[in-house]
Amino acid sequence: MNIMTVCGMGMGSSLILKMNVDDILKKNGMEADVEACDLGSVSGKQADLVITTYELKSQIEDKGFNTVYIHNVIDKKAIEEIVLEAIKNLKK
Repeated sequence: MNIMTVCGMGMGSSLILKMNVDDILKKNGMEADVEACDLGSVSGKQADLVITTYELKSQIEDKGFNTVYIHNVIDKKAIEEIVLEAIKNLKK
């Protein structure tokens, strides 16, 4: 599974999201390739799941990715709930 975390420049919130998602996957015994990416490069990428903030929703929702949106990139509990639910839905 390929997961991409996205922010405007690819070095701030996407990197924090990547680290949190890596921790969440490890904690739950799951494996995936997780990549932090900037908004400008996302169109040339492939991912099973994209994780980004609500601030970028209008700029990414038309790209055709299975995307989940996060309110707070440091709220690991909320991120875990959203990401695990999204992964569960991917496997259906």
